[in-house]
Amino acid sequence: MLSKRVIAAARSRAFLASRNSQSTALSLSKGWKVADSHMRRAQFHSSHLLQAETVKVPQMAESISEGTLRSWTKQVGDSVEVDEEVATIETDKIDVSVNATTAGTIVELLAKEEDTVTVGQDLFRIEPGEGGASSAPQEKKTDPEEPKDQQVDKKMPEPPAPSSADKQSGGIPPAGPKESKKEVKQDPKPKPKESKASPPAPAPKTPGSRGETRVKMNRMRLRIAERLKESQNAAASLTTFNEIDMSSLMEMRKKYKDEVLKEHDVKLGFMSAFARACTLALKEIPAANASIDGDEIVYHDYVDLSVAVATPKGLVTPVVRNVEGMGFVEIEKEIAALGSKARDGKLSLEDMAGGTFTISNGGVFGSLYGTPIINLPQSAVLGMHAIKDRPVVVNGQIVVRPIMVVALTYDHRLLDGREAVTFLVKVRDYIEDPRKMLLALN
Repeated sequence: MLSKRVIAAARSRAFLASRNSQSTALSLSKGWKVADSHMRRAQFHSSHLLQAETVKVPQMAESISEGTLRSWTKQVGDSVEVDEEVATIETDKIDVSVNATTAGTIVELLAKEEDTVTVGQDLFRIEPGEGGASSAPQEKKTDPEEPKDQQVDKKMPEPPAPSSADKQSGGIPPAGPKESKKEVKQDPKPKPKESKASPPAPAPKTPGSRGETRVKMNRMRLRIAERLKESQNAAASLTTFNEIDMSSLMEMRKKYKDEVLKEHDVKLGFMSAFARACTLALKEIPAANASIDGDEIVYHDYVDLSVAVATPKGLVTPVVRNVEGMGFVEIEKEIAALGSKARDGKLSLEDMAGGTFTISNGGVFGSLYGTPIINLPQSAVLGMHAIKDRPVVVNGQIVVRPIMVVALTYDHRLLDGREAVTFLVKVRDYIEDPRKMLLALN
């Protein structure tokens, strides 16, 4: 009998030992699986972090070292192609686009909109990928399966085990202390009745709105304000006026504009005629094409014409190079191309650098008179205005002619009144008889 009991006990101990060894092996195997998943996840994230590239603020120009981050066109998680625009930086001259250096996915933005960024500063990080494909799918955030013997119901907490006192009272929880009963029985004190205050007298109504809105000036507007004030403070500005009969030029334009549009795909306007007339007049009055550098006068053998163009962000003056060697059609093509780039915000610094003389056409907005401001370091600027029918005396008779008032603002430090008036008269003569420009007759 004793031997049977010993054998049974030995068998039960062996069974328990084998069961414990199996559970330990199962736990170890599951632990290795969990550790392996974490290790693979760490390797995945570390490899992607190592591959991410940092894109810096590009070099914009020698004279520009910083700008304002105007907007992000891409956000974290967006896919981009090579050379696709990611951000726009606004400078005091142009807007600079920051493009992706490689195809991939944006993983981090290192600056906020309206921040001031400098050349060479880290701007954003991009994770390379094929064809701008989106990043790898995120792994499911599911916890590794727990062993059944360790699983706990996380939905509802287990009710507390009944105490011995509860068992004696039949499972009914004991009553609370007497003080709590009193607190429950006591009714809240009635709140005193609030005295009804008389409503405030209505404010007197003011017709119309009196609201105010403050908007921060963009860099281009700040630069324009600085340059214009600098011109007023530095130059000894003086303006002279004259009237031009536009009959001959308007007749020529009416006759050839359809032919020019058909053959050259460009509209024939008045700007090309005034540009050509100014170029010929500048050859005769070289001081109007000069500039002051310290205590020296710099005379230019070429004419780089700055053309004022109004854009939503402000006035810009792109430059048409070497106008002295161009004809009407070539000038119109260059002005049209620069105007389109200016309105689309695509002008580069090279498009606006330099310039020896400026033409501003306020007539397109209906301006009748005006005194343009010199674009330093230039010495003169021509202002065109609206064309109006006016009665004039021609050969002793009063006739109606289309008249444009032109203004020349010049720097009196370089030009005297004689040179300025002579320049403007020559421009008038060329416009009133465009054939003189073809023959270059004085």
